[in-house]
Amino acid sequence: MTVAPPLNDIHQRLVALLTTEAADFRVMSHEAVGKCEAVSELRGTALGQGAKALVCKVKGNGLNQHVLAVLAADQQADLAILAQRIGGLRASLASPVEVEQLTACVFGAIPPFSFHPALKLVADPLLFERFDEIAFNAGRLDRSMVLNSADYLRIARPELVEFRRIAP
Repeated sequence: MTVAPPLNDIHQRLVALLTTEAADFRVMSHEAVGKCEAVSELRGTALGQGAKALVCKVKGNGLNQHVLAVLAADQQADLAILAQRIGGLRASLASPVEVEQLTACVFGAIPPFSFHPALKLVADPLLFERFDEIAFNAGRLDRSMVLNSADYLRIARPELVEFRRIAP
């Protein structure tokens, strides 16, 4: 008999989910760092492979939605475009308290998976167009995962939404 990991142990939930779904992934232990550039260097992956996950609040037009917005770590989010693309008028980053309540993670450790029913998952498609694998902190600052991009899309099933800032 297998026992499910505790709901608040996001790292173990990810390992269990990806194992059950027969995903092609690997786990890495490393120094606890929160900066995208530093952790990609520790992982030995390109900065653009990093799946940066931002918890946002989108409001307006009758919408009041928390969103887990995932994009390549070498890109910047355009929150106005994010709001518009999912039907709202404005978006902002969620507070640290909201982030912890919705993800059971601290800033910098949030994986690109939503395990909370109130947290809508969207991802910018550029992340999957450039690399066969994505890399992300796996619920802890000292653990990362590198996951096949197609497996991520199959398992997480994010809504694909372009919301990265485009340079003029």
